[in-house]
Amino acid sequence: MSTIAVIDYHKGNLSSVARGLARAGAEALVTDDPDAIRTADGIVLPGVGSYYDAITFMHERGQDAAVIEALAGGEGVPFLGICLGLQLLFERGDEGVPTDAPTLPACDDAGSNLAPGSVFATADGRWVRGLGLLPGSCTVLPSRRLKIPHVGWDQVHLTPEGAACPLLDGFDEGANLYFTHSYALDEDVDADDIAARTFYARSFGSIVWHGNIYGCQFHPEKSSAHGHQILENFVRIVDAHAKEVSA
Repeated sequence: MSTIAVIDYHKGNLSSVARGLARAGAEALVTDDPDAIRTADGIVLPGVGSYYDAITFMHERGQDAAVIEALAGGEGVPFLGICLGLQLLFERGDEGVPTDAPTLPACDDAGSNLAPGSVFATADGRWVRGLGLLPGSCTVLPSRRLKIPHVGWDQVHLTPEGAACPLLDGFDEGANLYFTHSYALDEDVDADDIAARTFYARSFGSIVWHGNIYGCQFHPEKSSAHGHQILENFVRIVDAHAKEVSA
């Protein structure tokens, strides 16, 4: 049985994610220890709290470096980001950035020269640097006719890339999954990394896939049979990778 580290950045109860992984056949280890994260067979980064709070905590505890090392340029252990955990994969977000936080000089609008958790300013606002494993931004959903936050069941539509995604093996096009979020991936995310989209306030990537990196904007652990299927697929991906490494 593979061990999957569920990263604990001290925001909320992660037991539902751990239980979902256990039902899917994995040994789920909820941990804040960078060494345990670095050496696990797979990693799950759940979604609780704000972008700024989560990434600054991860950086202070060395969790960010452990994740980046374990993923090793798209060829390391399998990784699943859930909700905020998906968003933190990307270069920058503006959720929860304090107005009085000191900014660091950025070499570009993505803050590519900066460590995760660094605050920087561009012509379009104040940002905090994410893990930077995938290109793009995370911004608030526009509040017009629809209520924000986006809470409840909504459809997930596969892209051409998503049709080949191992995380979505057997997944039904247009299936409803459970969302609860106010922020989402923006238009600057690479289309090749988007495996599925959802339409609420605007179109946004609700599933991403890049090599060994996967992410879901919705909560699979709260999404009944379709969510359980995704967790089972992820556990199979982790098991296959672990066997390959040990062979």
